[in-house]
Amino acid sequence: MRVARRAVPRRHFATIEHSFPDFAAAPHHADGRSAAARPERAVMSLTAWLFFLPACFAINMAPGPNNLLSINVAARHGFMTAFVAGCGRLVAFAGMIVLAATGLAVVLHASELFFLAIKLTGAAYLIWLAIQLWRSDAGPMDALKQDDASLWRIARQECFVAAGNPKAILVFTAFLPQFVDIAKPMLPQFAVLGGSFLVLEWFAIALYSWAGMHLGKWLTRAKVRRWFNRCCGMFLGAIGVSFLLVRRSA
Repeated sequence: MRVARRAVPRRHFATIEHSFPDFAAAPHHADGRSAAARPERAVMSLTAWLFFLPACFAINMAPGPNNLLSINVAARHGFMTAFVAGCGRLVAFAGMIVLAATGLAVVLHASELFFLAIKLTGAAYLIWLAIQLWRSDAGPMDALKQDDASLWRIARQECFVAAGNPKAILVFTAFLPQFVDIAKPMLPQFAVLGGSFLVLEWFAIALYSWAGMHLGKWLTRAKVRRWFNRCCGMFLGAIGVSFLLVRRSA
């Protein structure tokens, strides 16, 4: 005796298919989460960060106006004064990093009038510092260490020199973005890159201050100190003039 098979409507198969997840479309890992639901933990590529560090440190160690200022301050007032006062430039650089991360730096950099104002202000301030160094007194070392050794005054100088440097603006608007992956959140990447830049900059401050401290041992004679200040003044003046030649990147 043959039993008649009952035909199952097609809609029942559709109900069964929708009752189970599509494992082929959403592969799972050992932790039970699908690949699509698994969050991306890396803020930025480790390879990109490792490439960034040596390139960034080369920029930090370049003999720019702030590093030259650290040498001069350390030679006259000692290592700790120059090292701690270097925080002034870190404040200026941190502000530039925030502007770059929020996109405002690109807008300001695109403004020809703003960039020209930065160039003129930075150049004028460096030339003024150069004149002050050229005319500075080469009296006894003990008197020089007490004179104008205010941390606040030197830190302000560091901040103003950094803020008026158009090359620093180019670093944060053209150099840092080269290591940012646009497929990932940008603010965390700028935080990593900017934080790394500031740490490496402080290493540069320490190295230049150390060099200036040892150079200060050779400045016991007033004539040598006078020529040292004048050489630093000439270099700062030359850097100030070079600021006028800096052009905005396309």
